[in-house]
Amino acid sequence: MKLTAPALIFFLVFSVSACTDQTDQDKAVIADTFVLATYGTLRTLDPSACYDATGSQRIWNIYEPLVFFDGSKTDAFIPVLTTRVPTLENGGISSGGTTYTFPIRSGVKFHTGAELTPQDVSYSFKRNMIADPDGGPMWMLLEALTGHSSTRDENGNIIAGIFKTIDQAVEVKDDSVIFHLPRPYPPLMGILAYSSSVILNKEWAIAKGCWDGNINNAARYNNPAPGHEPLQKITNGTGAFRMKSWKPSKEFVFERFEGYWGARPALKTAIVKYVKEWSTRKLMLQNGHADRVTVDIPYVPEVKAMKGLKFYRVPQLSVSFALFCQKVDPTGNPNIGSGKLDGNGVPPDFFSDINVRKAFLHAMDRKTYREDVFNGLVIMPTSPNIAGLPYHQDVPVYEFDLDKSRAALQKAWGGRVWNNGFKMVITYNSGNAMREAAAMMLAENIMSLNPKFNIEIRNVEWKDYLVQYRSFMYPIFITGWAADYADPHNFLNTFMHSRGVYGRFMAYKNAEVDRLCETGIATVEPAKREKIYTRLQHLWFEEAIGIPLYQQINMRTYRDWISGYVPNAMLTDEWEDLKRITKKIPPG
Repeated sequence: MKLTAPALIFFLVFSVSACTDQTDQDKAVIADTFVLATYGTLRTLDPSACYDATGSQRIWNIYEPLVFFDGSKTDAFIPVLTTRVPTLENGGISSGGTTYTFPIRSGVKFHTGAELTPQDVSYSFKRNMIADPDGGPMWMLLEALTGHSSTRDENGNIIAGIFKTIDQAVEVKDDSVIFHLPRPYPPLMGILAYSSSVILNKEWAIAKGCWDGNINNAARYNNPAPGHEPLQKITNGTGAFRMKSWKPSKEFVFERFEGYWGARPALKTAIVKYVKEWSTRKLMLQNGHADRVTVDIPYVPEVKAMKGLKFYRVPQLSVSFALFCQKVDPTGNPNIGSGKLDGNGVPPDFFSDINVRKAFLHAMDRKTYREDVFNGLVIMPTSPNIAGLPYHQDVPVYEFDLDKSRAALQKAWGGRVWNNGFKMVITYNSGNAMREAAAMMLAENIMSLNPKFNIEIRNVEWKDYLVQYRSFMYPIFITGWAADYADPHNFLNTFMHSRGVYGRFMAYKNAEVDRLCETGIATVEPAKREKIYTRLQHLWFEEAIGIPLYQQINMRTYRDWISGYVPNAMLTDEWEDLKRITKKIPPG
């Protein structure tokens, strides 16, 4: 069944109302305090560098973009720091779709007390594009506003004239900010709603070590090292909440910003607690010590049996894959053993042999994974262009067949894989039971083929996992992708282009794939785009690029005293719009 994005955005809400025998002290304590227990760890708060759902949740509540999604819609937007969403009809979009004009809202204050100006808006976009950290989100804005997906070429050298192009792409005129695009770019509004498009205070950012505002000095601020981006641990937004404290891998505390320009939130405080063990999260939810906890699909039957909860069933425009890196960095790498095909390791280019990739694909039992891990509450993807996106097709997949897996490994590397055996590590992010199950299944099925095969499973904290796979340390890395905007380019380019967010870290390169990705986003006519994206989806299968794992159906679980959540297929389980949340604990 081919779904459209609006068709995907459905949800079922049902409450289980019952009196509990808990005392008020057992509950999440205070009516104006919200407690969320989850397992995602935070790496950075710098909007130019943050490219994960955990960080985005923090940034969206502290900072604000020009526009945001209109309720549950993925293709309609409401004004936030602009007073008008530009359209062709209202004249905000002009010059054949290459000029966007945003009137900037007045009377808005940053958390430090400074007032928002159009210069702050212009500076924010320029600063983030100039920084452009490797593996970060800025490729989207750069592609839309400059025609390049990076400020650097494939060798890491700064592209000549790119900073001048950035400077000319964003203009302040009176009380408005104007974007000048090199060509029409249909997904732009979705990009402007993303957490990398939030607005900074120019004076504060410069004082904290960000770009100094002189375009001639831009190169000095390009590509800061991971962990050294200027705004990694500090914030100053216009949002309804500001950061009160952050204890890495323990908790993050928001406090209400009393100078907020919009409606005053009901919550005064929100606490995100890091709790990777499901048993502990479950107990916190059951006893009322948390208002919401992360509930992975395998644990849904357990929470369904509890009283006093509220559930939302939300299909997501997000997907998880096990991805093969075809050129691992061998330097001090504990994940590839000896680094040779001698029975005690794997070579750095182990997965460059398509037979190895096919063998692992045939070793994934999709049917068992779907039923045993997800209880059927999942969509099984066939390519990165998942259900809910335009031009989605269910393309062929590698069926679970250990005989075919064995045959592929017997051919791999001229027979040396089979004869010598190998040793390697598969990693997943700590606390994610769904990815742990996939890693275990792959390892057990591959090792069952030959006693010379040895695969170890390790869990790694999310903040460290991000750094490690971006450093080419994992032969297989298991990760997910949530839509930045509801367009196939955001998924197929990400996973398949040699400069894509994941394509680059797989060290995957195919000239036809690169050409199709670049042509697809530059093409406006739907029939031509459909042909391009159909070919790309089939190439995913033909090239055996990675293992499609799951397109999640999020079962968001709250205590029934919490209201205000608005489901949206674009926003993952980590997202919580704190300014909408209200809490009313019943007496008794």
